[in-house]
Amino acid sequence: MIDTRTTQPSATELARGLATGALSPVEIVEDALARVAEADPELHAFCTPTPEIARDRARQSERELRAGTAGPLAGIPYAVKDLICTKGIRTTSGSVVYADFVPEQDDICVERLDGAGAISLGKTNASEFGYSATGANPLFPTTRNPWDPTRTPGGSSAGSAAAVAAGMVPFALGSDGGGSIRIPAALTGTVGFKPSMGRVPVYPGCRDERYPGVSGWESIEHIGPIARTVPDIALAMTVLAGPDPRDRHTLPAGDLDWQAAVRDPDIRGMRIGYSADFGYLTVDPEVRAAADRAAAVFESELGCVVTEFVPDWEDPAQHFTALIMAETDLVGMRALLPEFRERISPHLVAMLETDWTAEDFTQANLMRKSVVNRMARLMSRFDLLLTPTAAVPAFPLGIEGPTEIDGRAVSATAWQGFTPIANLTGQPAISLPAGTTAAGLPIGIQLIGRHLADATVLRAAAAHEQTDR
Repeated sequence: MIDTRTTQPSATELARGLATGALSPVEIVEDALARVAEADPELHAFCTPTPEIARDRARQSERELRAGTAGPLAGIPYAVKDLICTKGIRTTSGSVVYADFVPEQDDICVERLDGAGAISLGKTNASEFGYSATGANPLFPTTRNPWDPTRTPGGSSAGSAAAVAAGMVPFALGSDGGGSIRIPAALTGTVGFKPSMGRVPVYPGCRDERYPGVSGWESIEHIGPIARTVPDIALAMTVLAGPDPRDRHTLPAGDLDWQAAVRDPDIRGMRIGYSADFGYLTVDPEVRAAADRAAAVFESELGCVVTEFVPDWEDPAQHFTALIMAETDLVGMRALLPEFRERISPHLVAMLETDWTAEDFTQANLMRKSVVNRMARLMSRFDLLLTPTAAVPAFPLGIEGPTEIDGRAVSATAWQGFTPIANLTGQPAISLPAGTTAAGLPIGIQLIGRHLADATVLRAAAAHEQTDR
C-alpha cells in the first residue's frame, strides 16, 4: 500500500524550492526518472517514456532559472495521457491502428505546460481511444493500481493516475469524456479535476477529422490535471486555462484566480446537495458509508448546509453510448475493421458493429437536453452537488467492471454512473480522496459545481482536503 501524500513533494512545493534556488531541475527530474525505473516495471503507467528528452529540458530549465527567464512551472515533472497529442513523440491512443503515429503538433495543453517550463517524462497508458473506464488496451501491458497491483486503477486516464499515485510525477494530464479523469483519481486516491467545458482548449485531439478514433467525443471531452493535492490542481490550471481559437468551445480567461480559490478556503454557509446513489445506482456499502461521512464533514466541520436530494432525470446510461457513437467517425473506424478487427478491443468492435439508427442518435441528444435542463433547475437550489465518484472501489484486472454490487446484479458499466452527468452538462467536477475500504483501497467523492463555477468547486475541495490532514 502507498501513501499518496508523502511519496514525493507536491508540485507547489517543488515550485517554491525551484524559485528560491533550493532545488535543481536536473536533480528533480533524475529523482522522478528513478521512481519511474523502480515502480513502472510492475505498474505499466508509462507506455512511451521520454527520459532523454526530459533530461535535456531539465538542463534547459536550469539555465533559464539562473538567467531569470524561466516559466512558472520550470523544472516540474509531469506526464501526458497517450490520447493527447505530442509533437515528435509517439501518440498511439492505445490502439494498434496508431502504433507508430507521431503527431505533427502538440495538443494545446501540452504546448502550454511545456511553454511554462514543465518537463514531461513521457506518455501514459490509456484504454483504446478512451472507450473504457479501465487501463487495458491491445497494444501495451495493462496499467495496474499502485495500491494493489492485482486491481485496475480505473480509466481511461489510467497511466496518468497511476503515475501520480505512485509518486512518479506530482501531476499528470488526463482527458475526461465520461469520467476518465475522476474515476481513476477515485480508484487511486488522487485528486482529478474536470474543469468546465472550454476552460482548457482541446486541439487537435477530438478535433482533427483526419484520424478515425482520435477525432471522437468532441462535445463531451474535457482535459484536466490529476494530482495529489488540490493546490497542485490549481497551479496546473493557471497555465492550462484560457482561450484558443482552434477550439470552438473555448472560454475567455480572467474571470477567476485559480490559486486564490484554494488559499484559506472558507465555505461556511455553502449549500450542498448530497446523493449517495442518484436514486437509480447500486453502490458498494463501504463507498456509500464514505460518502455519508464526507457529507457529515461538510456540514459539521465546514459549516455547509447539506441536503439530500434525488435528481429528476432518468439514468442516461442507455443513451450515453449512442451519444459517444454519434460523435465517432463510424465510416472511418468501420473501414479499419477488416484489417484490425482481431486487434481492436472487443467492446469497441461491438460498439462499431451495432446497427445504430438516426433515432438512437436523436434520442441521445434529447436525453442530454433533458439532463441539462433538469440539472439547471436543481443547481438553482445548491452551490454544489456531492456524490461518490465511482460506485465501487478498485476491482480485479481483466474486466470492464463488476456484474454484482451489494448483492445485486448490474451491468459491467453500472459502477461508472456518477460521472457522465457533468460531461453531458459541461459543469466543473472534481474527485477527492475520502478514505479507504477495510481492505485498504481508496474511495473517492465527487463535487459538481454550477456552470462555470470552477472556483467554487476548488475552494470546497481545498476545504475538505484540509480536514483530512
